[in-house]
Amino acid sequence: MKKLIIVTLLVIIIPFLFVKIFVQIDEIKFNYITNNTIRVKNEKTNQIITLPFEEYIKGVVAGEMPATFELEALKAQAVASRSYAMYQMTATKDKDYDVLNTTANQVYLTDQELKNNWKNEYEQKINKINKAITETTGEYLTYKGQIVNAMFFSTSTGKTENSEEVFVSALPYLRSVDSKWDEASPVYTDTYTFDLKDFYSKLSLPYNENLKIEITAKTSTGRIKKLKINDQELNGRDFATKLSLRSNYFTITQNNDKITINTKGFGHGVGMSQYGANGMAKEGYKYDQILKHYYQNTEIKKF
Repeated sequence: MKKLIIVTLLVIIIPFLFVKIFVQIDEIKFNYITNNTIRVKNEKTNQIITLPFEEYIKGVVAGEMPATFELEALKAQAVASRSYAMYQMTATKDKDYDVLNTTANQVYLTDQELKNNWKNEYEQKINKINKAITETTGEYLTYKGQIVNAMFFSTSTGKTENSEEVFVSALPYLRSVDSKWDEASPVYTDTYTFDLKDFYSKLSLPYNENLKIEITAKTSTGRIKKLKINDQELNGRDFATKLSLRSNYFTITQNNDKITINTKGFGHGVGMSQYGANGMAKEGYKYDQILKHYYQNTEIKKF
């Protein structure tokens, strides 16, 4: 009788263990291989390197966010950068690279570049970055099961932007939210002064001593979408880019042949504000709370 019971149990348990062990290993191996490497193109040299995915995320977090920021902000950046990279990998799957190493995608710095930049602070700073990566390894954001285009930028104007007011697509998780913490940013406001001739030259407009400025369209938060300079219509972001302004949230004044422009914020304004994230972390918010504030109704998954 005992032998019969033992044989019966073995018949039941062995197939169960076989499925649990071998199927699970196959799934882990598949996920690991799929997400293990990434192809990074150097925009200056056009060289493409393939490196471990988490090694890439380390170089991005170090390149995109000051290592002096709070650990929870760095962890939020790690998850956002990982999500952004995974999103880009689906969009560039037919190309010979996955991401660019510049702000066209995300800034990626090699370990040698970090050593050159940080010098004797390298060990202290890289350990902090590594901690942020390790404590979020494999974590990324999804919205209704889809990987999130986790855009981010430096400093908001006090509110982030709806994606369709800056770019083309209206993404449900990239909604305008309050970001009151950004006033602590050293680039929250800035002032630029131009000679009138230089002003026209940078904008590729004909010189006219009678400057006429008209704001024709703004975003819901006050960023300038369109304006007219002497009846010549310009896109607000193009205007800011040509004049090397930090933001397209600005005011313009003229005093004889001098043009003064005051800006607020730094970057496109969509997604997570990095200085906002750091401000939240200083108030005790955890990285998942920071992410869910800036990326509405998203979930953190782990591969």
